[in-house]
Amino acid sequence: MKVKNVQWQLFPKSMEISSSLSEVVKAFEFNHSRIDSHKFDLSSNQVLGIVANNLVECGFKIEKSKIKEDKIKIPVLFGRNGLLEKSFDADGYNSDTRTVIEVEAGRGVVNNQFLKDLFQACMMNNVDNLIIAVRMTYKKNHDFDTVLRFFDTLYVSGRLVLPLKSILIIGY
Repeated sequence: MKVKNVQWQLFPKSMEISSSLSEVVKAFEFNHSRIDSHKFDLSSNQVLGIVANNLVECGFKIEKSKIKEDKIKIPVLFGRNGLLEKSFDADGYNSDTRTVIEVEAGRGVVNNQFLKDLFQACMMNNVDNLIIAVRMTYKKNHDFDTVLRFFDTLYVSGRLVLPLKSILIIGY
């Protein structure tokens, strides 16, 4: 069996991938020749820029730039009179499927950015699903495998119950 260039794993492993999450995987597969981490050293913003149009086709609102007006703010806390008190930024959000996506590159594993992504998604209002896209490799490290081992451990141990219905890890 030939292994695809883009790999993915859905957690919990007892769950079958939904069609909406499968479409996101296809967006990365469609663009793999331009984002392949074995060939290119792209930043997360560059990868997001390449897959953005395909993610929009999947129903996502995508961060256009790092300026305040272009950021995607997902509510976390509401204060007096219902005013937004705290929010976290996301690379993309699909309100219909209540799915947030984060695209990581070099610091995805080295700086444990994927853990911050997990924490923030757990705190976000109206988020049921988290997608984290990480490089397959970074500086000879197997980032995708490292992230999978972490989530395998998290789910198998049963010591931490997450408020998310699913977590999809995509390796590009």
